[in-house]
This record gives sequence, C-alpha cells and structure tokens, in this order.
Amino acid sequence: MPAKFEGKSILMVDDDQEILAAMQLALADSGATLHVARDGNAGLDKANQAKPDLIILDIMLPQRSGFLVLEKLQPRKQKGKPPYVIMVTGNEGKRHEAYARAMGVDDYLNKPFRMDRLLKSVETLLTPKEAEPAA
Repeated sequence: MPAKFEGKSILMVDDDQEILAAMQLALADSGATLHVARDGNAGLDKANQAKPDLIILDIMLPQRSGFLVLEKLQPRKQKGKPPYVIMVTGNEGKRHEAYARAMGVDDYLNKPFRMDRLLKSVETLLTPKEAEPAA
C-alpha cells in the first residue's frame, strides 16, 4: 500500500501494544498520518485534535470503552460518512456487533484478525468512490 493515502489521517486506539505495533507496521507505507492512543480517554482527545479520516477502535479499553468514545465523537454517526470507523474486539458475541453497526460503524473485525483483512477495509473506506454515471 505505498503512499496511497497521502493527506489522510488514521487514528488507532487499542490497549494491546502488540496489536498497535502490528497495525502501525502494516500502515507505515500507506502515506497516511498515523496517530496512536492506548486508552479511551486518550483516543477521544487525539480524535478531537487530529480529526482523523479513519478510526480503528477497540471496544474494550481502559478509561472509556470504544462504544463510549464513539458516542462522544459522533452521536449520530452515519455509516459510509467520515470519519470512518473500524471497530475491533476480542468479544465474539453478536450483540456487540449489532450495537456497533447500529451506531454507524463501517466495519467490525473480531480479534485475532489478519492484517490483510484490516488493510482491505482501510483501502475500501479511504479510496474515493466513483461517482454514479448520469442517467
């Protein structure tokens, strides 16, 4: 993914240092500006400062859950509108996924996930959509 997202900003919020490091490594050549936070409060602060195009957000975080971060950032988030949100979790329950989708989350990944799956989601969300041809 060489410099494909120049001018874009991605915030990664996760309390697992290994997952953060893997995501940073996977996105290092994307051209996007990368921001990192390790708890919900820091994630909320960085999101308000950086105004990212995409947020990769863990559900289970210290200080404030991913759901509470999302509620504070965008109480009426519309799916398909920036900032895009990819929610990640180790919880395999369908109830959390349904709630996340109802909140407008653009993609939902269960841990452990393959990095190529995350990169595909990032690419889908950050690549401009082709305009519909006029009828």
